[in-house]
Amino acid sequence: MQQAAKVAPAIVFIDEIDAIGRTRDSRFGGNDEREQTLNQLLAELDGFDSSKGVVILAATNRPEILDKALLRPGRFDRRITVDRPNLAGRYQTLRVHTKNIKLAEDVDLNKIAQATAGAVGADLANLVNEAALRAVRMGRKAVNQEDLLISFEVVIAGTEKKGTVLTDMEKRMVSYHEVGHALIAALQKHTQPVSKITIVPHTSGALGYTLQMPEEEKFLSSKEELITELETLLGGRAAEQVVFGSMTTGAANDIERATELARRMITQYGMSERFGLMALSTVSNPYLDGSTMMNCADVTAAQADEEIKELLAKCYDKACQVLRENRGLLDEIALFLLQKETITGDELMAYVNADKQQLPAGEEEATPEEPEA
Repeated sequence: MQQAAKVAPAIVFIDEIDAIGRTRDSRFGGNDEREQTLNQLLAELDGFDSSKGVVILAATNRPEILDKALLRPGRFDRRITVDRPNLAGRYQTLRVHTKNIKLAEDVDLNKIAQATAGAVGADLANLVNEAALRAVRMGRKAVNQEDLLISFEVVIAGTEKKGTVLTDMEKRMVSYHEVGHALIAALQKHTQPVSKITIVPHTSGALGYTLQMPEEEKFLSSKEELITELETLLGGRAAEQVVFGSMTTGAANDIERATELARRMITQYGMSERFGLMALSTVSNPYLDGSTMMNCADVTAAQADEEIKELLAKCYDKACQVLRENRGLLDEIALFLLQKETITGDELMAYVNADKQQLPAGEEEATPEEPEA
């Protein structure tokens, strides 16, 4: 602090301040080295004022555990939340990371920013780096749009794992599983469009995946959209059941994500029929993993679990029903995917639209009623 005062105007930045600024515990002695460091920091902060030309900033992912004395007026009394960047922020971040990289004429950073909703600065930096490496491997001097899009998939799913050899039956099951996801998304309302379907194994552990990209950035989700998302997540397992009458371990991650989404709907979003607008859980670490903690009696938590189970069962039944009613289309696309291994969203929709045109005049494709939460 004294050194900063000598060279003022200056900025002092303390990263991960929770390492020394954690709340002091009165149950133990006050001679702990960390507490001595905190006491010294508090004393230094009291010696600064606006006339000295020194600005002190600190960063933490855990503001809830900071000592209250640090947050008093005159110390760290102004809080700025640095959230994930929005569309404009991602675009500007991509511009920063690509300023020293030669880009091809077809590069559209706006489309990349739109496709990377939820990404943070480190993700975007990694994406650009992967794209540059790919361009070099391909013997090109400039990064093109395909490099960026493929690198985005590498960031979220890993690289292709060419050494993994699946049996013909496993490939067939993975194909139906992924088409199950994609077909539910394509035939339902309130869904994000499918961009790509692949059954090529990746280093993330996935034997295939269905990639959906939002058409626009959204900050709110309706109950109908969340229910359709549940149905899409469960579409892979539904396809396994409809086609093979069996289940595989391939749906493990889908079930985990669907259960977490259903739990948030019931316990956080007030979308429960049984509990109405009652909040049953709170977010304990909003700046880290966003984990939640139940804030209700054990009996109430058990009732919430039962409602979550019922909601998932309704969405699973809906997914099975949609796939049974479109079994021919499911078979066609699964065979096409099995032959090509990777297909685009446009190729998927070409099959879906052709199937709709074959319906008799005046007849619309049956759409079952959406289940209620």
